[in-house]
Amino acid sequence: MKIREAEKRDWTAIWPIFNEIVKVGETYAYQTDTTKEQGEKIWLDTPRKTFIFEEEDKIMGTYYIKTNQTGQGSHVCNCGYMVSSAARGKGIATSMCEHSQQIAKELGYKAMQFNFVASSNKGAVRLWGKLGFETVGRLPKAFNHPSKGYVDALVMYKWLHE
Repeated sequence: MKIREAEKRDWTAIWPIFNEIVKVGETYAYQTDTTKEQGEKIWLDTPRKTFIFEEEDKIMGTYYIKTNQTGQGSHVCNCGYMVSSAARGKGIATSMCEHSQQIAKELGYKAMQFNFVASSNKGAVRLWGKLGFETVGRLPKAFNHPSKGYVDALVMYKWLHE
């Protein structure tokens, strides 16, 4: 297994993971009918960097890192992570989050913030907590889950430097 920076040519292999997660609408506030071209702009073109987790040349997961705010907030980054449903439960999200924290430090970020974690995404909330992220904000009924209705969205934060 390895994590490496994504290249343009990787989008065709990233797209099925992105599409699978986005069309279900349970974890990301993207339009469920996001097109392949829109997805590429969101996930590959707009972030500062995008990475892939691959095993035996098969992409199993992906994450991006970008500056959360400009100017006086530019020392805080934001990341998004996606793991193929076929590869869940193998520690891939953990590996990518740990990797992203190291990359964040290398890029000069001092903190990482997740802006909009659906409270119904129990696995992510538990994992981010285990990896040292604190819930610093709760947005009541801000995420419209397709089967649970309006659920809270969490703001989670971690200072990366001691």
